[in-house]
Amino acid sequence: MRARATLKQIAKELNVSVSTVSKALSNSPEISEPTKIKVQEFAKLKNYKPNNIAVNLKSKRSKTIGVVLPNILNPFFAKVFSGIEKQANKRGYNVITSISNESLEKEIYAMDMLSNGTIDGFILSISEETQKEHEVKHFKDAIADDIPIVMFDRISEDVNCDKVIVDDFDSAVHAVTHLIKTGCKKIALFSSLDNISVAKLRDEGYYKALQDHGIAIDESLIIRTESTDEFDEKFIPFFESKSGDIDGVFAIDEHSAVSIMKAALKKGIKIPEQLSIIGFADGVWSRRLTPSLSTVSQHAPEIGEAAADMLIDRLLNKDEEEPPYTTKVIKTELRQRESTRKL
Repeated sequence: MRARATLKQIAKELNVSVSTVSKALSNSPEISEPTKIKVQEFAKLKNYKPNNIAVNLKSKRSKTIGVVLPNILNPFFAKVFSGIEKQANKRGYNVITSISNESLEKEIYAMDMLSNGTIDGFILSISEETQKEHEVKHFKDAIADDIPIVMFDRISEDVNCDKVIVDDFDSAVHAVTHLIKTGCKKIALFSSLDNISVAKLRDEGYYKALQDHGIAIDESLIIRTESTDEFDEKFIPFFESKSGDIDGVFAIDEHSAVSIMKAALKKGIKIPEQLSIIGFADGVWSRRLTPSLSTVSQHAPEIGEAAADMLIDRLLNKDEEEPPYTTKVIKTELRQRESTRKL
């Protein structure tokens, strides 16, 4: 392995000051273009690498973003993270990830651990337990300590920070309206995420679409639970008694969408001729199922990119007058596949 040159060594060999070398390597306008080229090419030849720790201590910035995710096994969060990492790296930032596993305690621990100077700001989606307990003190404490936060998807209206969301309510209205326009009149609602903020918005969208089209709401066609295990317990007896009474399903999470699809096919129900199904989120199962599942796609990588840009923009403007917090809404897309009839 080649030895790495230092700023002092480069300055000595080129017969210039250390300050000139440092400014040339950081592309400062104070240094002439010929000198910049000479210093940069020589530094590359000598295998020079900047001491990031020293730079960070001097600037009081780590150029690192902390990302706290509720569940890395969820394809949606994995895709959001890929967008965060891509955009952060593009703009010269590193990313450290921590998983709360839907736990308030782990979420608080992760933020405490990373708030010791390791990161400049957080991008996060709130854990299930945090939303259930309505606990936001750890978020407010971080912001009070001058560590900015960008929340995405699962957010808290009680925390004043930048946010990236999708149009959950409108997209649910659009999805259920599509089922109605293709002839469905008995549309069930399935959810295994009932204690999550986005689920409530999708619920409201379902009700609004039915009301707008004069369809009476039948509560017996609705299953809402707070976990996949609880959903499975309720779904089996429901499907045995109600499968013949429904001609459409709006499932607000992938688990419940896949459950109804598998159960219907096992029972010999023709999809979409007898039963149309739309799920929310666009994981790998949606495309691999036969027939393939129509879904509301949340454009997860775009959410991640937007969140990274919002945080980095705020970090770069930290020394100036702080701009107001904003909420960016990412539009969803109804991807029509084989589980719904075409208009």
